[in-house]
Amino acid sequence: MTQTIYGKTEGLKKQVLTQLEGIYELRADEGQLISQELALVLRDLSDAINREISLYIDRKGRVTAVAVGSDCHVELPGTDSRRSQNRLCGVACIHTHPSGAPRLSGVDLSALRDLRFDAMAAMAWETPQSEPLLSFGMITDLDEDQQPVLQEFGPFKMKDVAAMPFGNVVHTVEKILAKRSRNHNLAEGPERAMLISLAWGDTASRWSAQDSVEELAQLAETAGAEVVGKFVQSRPKPDPVFFIGKGKVQEMSLFAQQEDIDLCIFDDELSPAQQRNLERALGVRIIDRTGLILDIFAKRARTSEGKLQVELAQLQYMLPRIMGQGTSLSRLGGGIGTRGPGETKLEVDRRLINSRIAQLNRELREVEKHREITRGRRTRQQMPVAAIVGYTNAGKSTLINTLTNAGVLEEDKLFATLDPTSRALKLPSGVTVMMIDTVGLVRRLPHHLVEAFRSTLEEAAQSDIILNVCDASSDEARTHMQVTTDLLESLGCGDTPIITVLNKCDLLDETTLAQDFKACVRISAKNGTGIDELLNAIENNLPVRMKRVKILLPFAQAGLANEIRNKGTLIYEEYVAEGLSVEAVVDEALYAKLAKYECE
Repeated sequence: MTQTIYGKTEGLKKQVLTQLEGIYELRADEGQLISQELALVLRDLSDAINREISLYIDRKGRVTAVAVGSDCHVELPGTDSRRSQNRLCGVACIHTHPSGAPRLSGVDLSALRDLRFDAMAAMAWETPQSEPLLSFGMITDLDEDQQPVLQEFGPFKMKDVAAMPFGNVVHTVEKILAKRSRNHNLAEGPERAMLISLAWGDTASRWSAQDSVEELAQLAETAGAEVVGKFVQSRPKPDPVFFIGKGKVQEMSLFAQQEDIDLCIFDDELSPAQQRNLERALGVRIIDRTGLILDIFAKRARTSEGKLQVELAQLQYMLPRIMGQGTSLSRLGGGIGTRGPGETKLEVDRRLINSRIAQLNRELREVEKHREITRGRRTRQQMPVAAIVGYTNAGKSTLINTLTNAGVLEEDKLFATLDPTSRALKLPSGVTVMMIDTVGLVRRLPHHLVEAFRSTLEEAAQSDIILNVCDASSDEARTHMQVTTDLLESLGCGDTPIITVLNKCDLLDETTLAQDFKACVRISAKNGTGIDELLNAIENNLPVRMKRVKILLPFAQAGLANEIRNKGTLIYEEYVAEGLSVEAVVDEALYAKLAKYECE
């Protein structure tokens, strides 16, 4: 390292210059602002020449520059250290005040602001033998205009300065600056999130907390967060105050500070009190699994029905989280303790939410009536209905696009599509089947969502065939299948024919999943593998056996032609000299009437 002495060196004896050059050989410990030994050398030299001495110390404790000034001023050398809006320059400036007090001047603070030093320190002493005192200033934050906020500390005795964890302080400051700078420009990056899952009771016997937190990570990434850390806490039961326990909260608080966490996501539904306690203890925003899924649903909803369902679920989730005195605030209650200036803001908010919930329920009932009318029309037309259900990201949207060219959004994210889609599918036999895509499922789907989307899920319950689509390439395939099966049972679909569709089989050389399920079809919705087998399976499970026929009806049997049009699927008809030539798909009862008119 070049041992250059900067500043006003004129008139200094060679012995003094040699001593100044020797400062380069001294070091502070890594993470120290300055060592006691180095401080005493500065005191002695500065007092001997009655001039200010300034030096730069990097974060490794090395002296990188030494400068000499007058008795009240020293010009600082330039620094080529990196610095930016959210970073400091990486060196601390320490200078002496041989004839003054250990306080920072306006010039010192300006240099701190402009050069973004890790610290600007001033050192002074009463007598040549007394212990030096030191004050230092730091950039500790950014204001609303993104300008540095300066703060001065001290004066401190040198032994106390040497013992300070200065490196940790600098690290924390840069985290704060980075956060403030990122918040100022939200396009700079996603929210940084840590995930916490609690393993307790018998929950882990069905699926491990580790598997659950991995799914939570996918949900968080779908919502647009950057997952920084994942944690699993084991307890006999949840803590009623902090859910994960006070000790774990302290650990998470330290991690949140070190990693500049914006958001903490819990893998379980928190009570309103637990959520408030955790926000106060961790100092970051807290959401639970339900809040995260609701956020994704709000982002993905496109149709008016989907938006109504999401808003209803959000309000039902929000209502108990409005802090207050509950029913004691009701203006209709009356009695002691309820009299006063009128409704509080809290009561008004609660009343507005309840009013909006009632309105949404009315609008959804109207949507459900319309759905029943549509369902009745399909029934009168004898159009079979096949519902596609399955775990989220199993490939349901890709499948319905492959079968019907529906144009549904396909994306490798959880809940890529939310709104139900209905499209007609013509089978090889000529029978038209209505295909209905339903909302994807996850483990522990919040009850708010199950209730809000019940009308949509009932499409599956009232369908003639159910296609249970599973991602065969997933390590959690069997668990995903069980989640879907449990929901279908809760909707009363036990008597409905269920075809298990193992999708994404092209990603596996061989799968043994097919051995576990009946009526199983292996496909790849993306490249079309196995689609013919799936269509045959749908035809074989139609509620009424259909038959494709070619007949020649005499003119006297025109009534049968009308019956074919009303009850069957007409493919072709033409008037010929002998009568009416018809090709159609009909059920067994109608075929019995037409069999004698069948032709080759």
